[in-house]
Amino acid sequence: MSDTGAVVSLSQRADLVRDFARSDLFDRTFREGMGLVEETAAYLDGDGRRDSRILSREDALLYAGESMRLTTRLMQIASWLLVQRAVREGDMEASDACDEKYRLSAAAQSEYGDQLKVLPQGLLELLDRSNRLYDRISHLDRRMFVEAEADKPQTNPVLDQMALLRNTFGNL
Repeated sequence: MSDTGAVVSLSQRADLVRDFARSDLFDRTFREGMGLVEETAAYLDGDGRRDSRILSREDALLYAGESMRLTTRLMQIASWLLVQRAVREGDMEASDACDEKYRLSAAAQSEYGDQLKVLPQGLLELLDRSNRLYDRISHLDRRMFVEAEADKPQTNPVLDQMALLRNTFGNL
């Protein structure tokens, strides 16, 4: 009986994935995510490289750590979006996209808080935009995969047994 529940749940999640992949929201999110990846690459290879050279040694280390966090976050976003696009284009089954290995992992948060203010404005803006996009995609990921599982009706084993007894012996 639980196997049937898992199949139904997987089927429901696959439907959610398929619906999202075909939506305008996906189109907008995909364009935004890939655009941010390109913009970040251009910044880090251009103005960001120049900006980092004028930082003190300590601030340059902070810059390096935050730029690595930024690129890691963006690669997670891009990977997640590319899986959704693969579903949309028929290159991947929606049920396969439900696999845990395609879930968004927890984002590494900066532990530096106010110290980040010493970083170049360009990097700070990219950090902020990537964090906001990651939060939105993380919300979508939870709705499609985690909360979809929680939304399925939970059975009460005691009530199930009582119903079975009533069906077998009638109301006594």
